[in-house]
Amino acid sequence: MRKEENKNWYLIDAQRHVLGRMASKISKLLQGKHKPTYEPYLDKGDYVVVINAEKIILTGGKEKKKVYYYHSGYPGGLRKVSFLELLEKNPSKIIMLAVKGMLPHNKLGRAMLKKLKVYRGLQHPHQAQTPQLLAEIKCL
Repeated sequence: MRKEENKNWYLIDAQRHVLGRMASKISKLLQGKHKPTYEPYLDKGDYVVVINAEKIILTGGKEKKKVYYYHSGYPGGLRKVSFLELLEKNPSKIIMLAVKGMLPHNKLGRAMLKKLKVYRGLQHPHQAQTPQLLAEIKCL
């Protein structure tokens, strides 16, 4: 039986960060690849809190071109939402979907995704965990 490891909490300010580059850094933190005790079949990652989700940027004119697709499950139920519409409606979903695609596509990946907390604006309810501000993310 393995003993429980301490999980760290990290705070990332998404203001002026590129979506894909930031999402890849977040996925590495969630998987625990930054730790020397990393094992691909165990969840040894840390918690990540992202604030200012509405201020994320895309490069190369993708703000106007990027489209998110989903299906209702009914015949002819393919729906699509543009990046700008989703940014106004639910900006945290943009970051969640980007990180979800970079995690393992199984039970372990779903457990890792639950450790990601994304919020619009500067306020978040995780002050008691004293998250460390990650300033070394070079996303621009």
